[in-house]
Amino acid sequence: MDSDLAAIVDALRAQHDELAGLLAPLNDEGWSAPTRCVGWTVSDVVLHLAQTDELALASAGGRFLEAGAAMLGHPMTSAVTVDDMVGQMVARDRDAPGKDVFQRWQGAATGVRNALLNSDDRGRLQWVTGWLSTRTLTTTRLSECWIHTGDVADALGRPLPPTDRLWHIARLAWRTIPYAFARADLTLTGPVAFELTAPNGSRWDFGADAAALTVVHGTAADVCAIAGRRATPDEVPVHADGPDAEAVLSLMRTYA
Repeated sequence: MDSDLAAIVDALRAQHDELAGLLAPLNDEGWSAPTRCVGWTVSDVVLHLAQTDELALASAGGRFLEAGAAMLGHPMTSAVTVDDMVGQMVARDRDAPGKDVFQRWQGAATGVRNALLNSDDRGRLQWVTGWLSTRTLTTTRLSECWIHTGDVADALGRPLPPTDRLWHIARLAWRTIPYAFARADLTLTGPVAFELTAPNGSRWDFGADAAALTVVHGTAADVCAIAGRRATPDEVPVHADGPDAEAVLSLMRTYA
């Protein structure tokens, strides 16, 4: 078993547990609370997580396109944006009671953890914008659950402290900078490094040994919030130095 993959799955399990702790005591009012995802309630956010975990589970079984078509009611196509697709999926299923959505998500979360842990870590799995390594897809599931756990916590007025799980998410944001630049039809001037403050006050460095030309500084939580599109660079004390500083802060991301 790949130890790196196992560590990411362990972090994903802990993230699932944190979200479940927020959801388990909810009544109908809690499930219908509006979130910072415009037009989505807590129930909608959790439904979205259930659906995307089901897609990841299908991907591990080689059935990604079939599962996506079943959720959409039509074949998946690049002519429809990712945001439009997930909006359509939620709209088709959003009438279920909150407790049913909770059960659906828990089943999908358990299933995807088991499937990814037992996948070939050297293989590649189909996802929304292409093919990802098993480790990368697992980390994107961790990132998305962390982002939406924050959405739920915000809606319920129950802020959560950052944890060391952010190491995986911050590393993903750093590793996918070339992908983000390619999507924007831009070219990096040179290597990029992150010098971050961890939740426990220690230092997390990514790319520090690559003679980086551009360096991002800040807390891991703030950098992950920017990459997860839950904060803008001017809203949090994150800064970057170097020729690609502004573009890196604008483009870094942890999801398709």
